[in-house]
Amino acid sequence: MARRFYEFFAGGGMAAMGLGAGWRCAFANDIDPMKAAAYAANHPSTPFWRGDIADLDARDLPSAADLAWASFPCQDLSLAGAGAGLAGERSGTFWAFRQLMADLAGEGRAPGVIAVENVVGLMSTNGGRDLEAAARAIADIGYRVAMFTLDAAHFTPQSRRRLFLVAQREGLTPVSQPQRAEARGAAEARAAEMLEAALGIRWWAALPPTPPPRNHDLVDLVDWDAQTDPLEVTQRLLSLMAPAHRERVEAARKSGGRMVGAAYRRMRTDEAGARIQRAEVRFDGLAGCLRTPAGGSSRQTLLLIDRGRARSRLITPREAAALMGLPPEYKLPEKYNDAYKLCGDGVVAPVVRFIAETMIEPALSKHGRRAA
Repeated sequence: MARRFYEFFAGGGMAAMGLGAGWRCAFANDIDPMKAAAYAANHPSTPFWRGDIADLDARDLPSAADLAWASFPCQDLSLAGAGAGLAGERSGTFWAFRQLMADLAGEGRAPGVIAVENVVGLMSTNGGRDLEAAARAIADIGYRVAMFTLDAAHFTPQSRRRLFLVAQREGLTPVSQPQRAEARGAAEARAAEMLEAALGIRWWAALPPTPPPRNHDLVDLVDWDAQTDPLEVTQRLLSLMAPAHRERVEAARKSGGRMVGAAYRRMRTDEAGARIQRAEVRFDGLAGCLRTPAGGSSRQTLLLIDRGRARSRLITPREAAALMGLPPEYKLPEKYNDAYKLCGDGVVAPVVRFIAETMIEPALSKHGRRAA
């Protein structure tokens, strides 16, 4: 019998992909028509409502669910944003989600677990007060809240560290793991200490275990037959690199084998204080974090090195999907920017599966499950 879940800010249904066959989505929601179409293409049997979450009422949600998953918008929390935090128009939609959860709790239909995912910037906006406010808002409707970060690089060759709040409803048999301070970075440890002091008995001192090693690199999922840029475009990209980055390219060339570098164009300040465009490349087996394609600098370029020859091109939509842990049969939008946006806005499916296996399902297993 499958467990039931709600998926808010659902995008293309990547949380559903991660949860897998043991779960059934009872209700999904997103405001974006492109993402709604992608969700329907990949999850045709799921009840989906397209619109603003603020227009939803608890009465719109069928029955009850074991889990509510929310990957709410990050624009006001990310380093590239304006820093409005949870008061911003986009990231502030968290409060509409929280109100739905409060209304469900008032009706005796509170999900057993609430999982919230966003960028690590949530730890720092407004001096950490946004994170405390979000955690307290969930705790106050009857949950014990855990907080941790997890990098998708443990599962797919993409550098994508994200913050998670996983909250266990009070009344469930406690499932605790000892808090391993050494597993947290300095900023995360400070945030955890702040939340523990703020939430008291509603702090869930739990962390997922250390993920297993990743067994593949960026080079393993690249389509070597995809069309590359004209030579002059590649030369232009190389000309934008500072000496240290050009040295990385030369070292890759001299290796004599196949290597793949991930490159972004960024604005930097030179020695004279002028703002200039730079191309920065990494050859550590990882892609950079996928983003939404707001402009040319937001789209990731691959530098393909094969027997000493360097070629460049944009990452393909199918490669972006693979970096999100999506299978080859996952249906992507036809337009490049739509497909790239869908992936850049999503949650990495194997990360969801790992959190489900190590935290969500154990928290629910002693309590039972909703009837599918």
